[in-house]
Amino acid sequence: MAAPRPRHISKPAPSRLAPVKLALGVLAAGLLAGCSGLLARHPALADGARADVAILETTDLHSNILGYDYYKLKADPMLGYERTVTLIRQARQEFPNTFLFDDGDTIQGSVLADYQALAKPVGCEEELAIYRAMDSVGYDGATAGNHEFNYGLPFLSQVTGTPMNVDGGASKRCAGPHFPLVLANVASARDGKPLFKPWAVVSKTIEAYTPDGSKLAVPLKVGIIGFAPPPILQWDKQKLEGRVTVSGVVEAAQKYLPELEAQHPDLIVAVLHGGLDDHPYTPDMENGGWHLAGVPGIDALLLGHSHTEFPGPHYAGMKDVDAERGLVRGVPAVMGGFFGKDLGVIKLALVRQGGQWVVDKADTRSQVRPICQPAVKGKAPDCVAPDPTIAPLVAKVHEAAIAYVNTPIGDTAVRLSSYFADEGNMTALAPINAAQADYVRAELPKAHPELAGVPVLSAAAAFRTGFGGPDDYTDVAPGPLTLRSAADLYFYPNTLAAVKTDGAGLKAWLEQSARRFNRIDPAKTGEQALINPHYVGYNFDQIQGGIAYTIDVSKPAGERITSLTYKGKPVTPGQPFVIVTNNYRASGGGHFPGLDGSNIVLASPDGAREILARWIERKQHLTAADLEPTSWHFGPLKTRGPVVFRAAAGKQAVAAAAGLHHVHQLKDHGDGTATYAIDLSSP
Repeated sequence: MAAPRPRHISKPAPSRLAPVKLALGVLAAGLLAGCSGLLARHPALADGARADVAILETTDLHSNILGYDYYKLKADPMLGYERTVTLIRQARQEFPNTFLFDDGDTIQGSVLADYQALAKPVGCEEELAIYRAMDSVGYDGATAGNHEFNYGLPFLSQVTGTPMNVDGGASKRCAGPHFPLVLANVASARDGKPLFKPWAVVSKTIEAYTPDGSKLAVPLKVGIIGFAPPPILQWDKQKLEGRVTVSGVVEAAQKYLPELEAQHPDLIVAVLHGGLDDHPYTPDMENGGWHLAGVPGIDALLLGHSHTEFPGPHYAGMKDVDAERGLVRGVPAVMGGFFGKDLGVIKLALVRQGGQWVVDKADTRSQVRPICQPAVKGKAPDCVAPDPTIAPLVAKVHEAAIAYVNTPIGDTAVRLSSYFADEGNMTALAPINAAQADYVRAELPKAHPELAGVPVLSAAAAFRTGFGGPDDYTDVAPGPLTLRSAADLYFYPNTLAAVKTDGAGLKAWLEQSARRFNRIDPAKTGEQALINPHYVGYNFDQIQGGIAYTIDVSKPAGERITSLTYKGKPVTPGQPFVIVTNNYRASGGGHFPGLDGSNIVLASPDGAREILARWIERKQHLTAADLEPTSWHFGPLKTRGPVVFRAAAGKQAVAAAAGLHHVHQLKDHGDGTATYAIDLSSP
């Protein structure tokens, strides 16, 4: 082992390398000659020299290249990579020394992405649209997120230009991004080698200042190491099982950091597609950033996956986390938003000590820069202009994607909306549940004839419930239905799966879903929020298929399902059921009790969205008679104070049309959202 190399002024971290001295003498004649005399020549970089380096991060772009809503067929200035590029260019003007990295979930998540992956897959010679846009800006590296694996390893291998020794992996190098993709914790099951390079080193010339204020140009080597969330093996089990192995992020860091450090980088940046969780560490932890920050040798940490900004109030109070300055266990960190809504920025203040660069944490800060400033009442949000170079790069595929999603498949007499899905409007979920259940009733007896008489139920969650803003809802108006409508109703490209369970398992499933709600105290006089902000909407499964159940939000979590019947009779603990869901849930996504992939009885290669579209095509005309009524209601609860929730403004008539006459708008916030009250005293 070599002598330790300190990295941070306030808390030196041990390393396995001797100090690395910058060879300015070699650079002086050539590199500095082109600086028009502005940069001083120095034979060596003395202690006390300083430099500011900005680490810029995009994350969870989900192929939202343009500020455009493919479901509503209109421009949406509140999102889009083309506006993030404007922030990137502004940051590069502000900071002379920048490195730009992407944190994953890049190639999936929009209609345009599905078009290039499913409807008209790109050829080997064609670069994916999102990568083409990113290459026009210039990235220094990236990692893969969980959604990179949604389209399967053959597609991932091809579009990243990465030959992979896995079933279906590309053996030749196709067109891919012009920057290194690093991923340390996912390996081929054939040979144990990482699918992508686990780490890379990026070198740039930066501006630095001597203690007397003279400016000079020096080289800086930045090492990057990447990590995906370990549960991908559960979430995309059908596509990954037997093909790859996945290790925990801490174990992967401990394995590959010595290799990276042997390259003598000046800084090491960990690029983790994951958030922060300070619970005890496990190798399958979804959001391992807090624990990764504790691995010696990491100078900066890029986060993602959680669709939540860091620094930010969501992480206030977490142990050893500074949620204002952006430090995780003393390591500078940032997590931008999602869909191109934000740019993450870490300004690293570097000081020369002992012949090496050290992070001065007192002068280091992180921030999330949004493309839009919040709306004020009566005015639209103030958003930066899109960078004009991006749209022309993807114009043809953008128009092709629009034409594709406008393919007619039927019509509906019912408004299919998720505005009040949390409060009992299941119109956007009932078509999904009906299509899924019909599919399994037809296919399951072929594989398991012994299950032919077992009742088939179906579970669906509203994917769009306002998390991304007041327009982030499904709302399909009565009239023609197109493939765009099916994609709006079923937002993610999940495949269908069915699990065998019993009455006890069904109740446990519903109890877990009911964690979507806060516990309501009927004696409290002040306002009480109905929705638990820490429980995401896509984990609030609502199950249909002849069952009826009551959710009593006055009860503690785990005890809220106070009645549960099937065809009018109480469900017994041992009563058998088959429940249709998606591959994410059936394989353990969301940590539902009893769901770990072991009780899957049907794993369909067909996408849930495609199953829904074919079901609509067969029906042609949807009426209320084709959709099962809402299967649940809140238990009657008279409260002294109002029970409130936040949703899109001006939608009370939508609630009333869906039979939710106990929902009333209280206050319009002027930003597209409003506070509503719900009267729980009667169903």
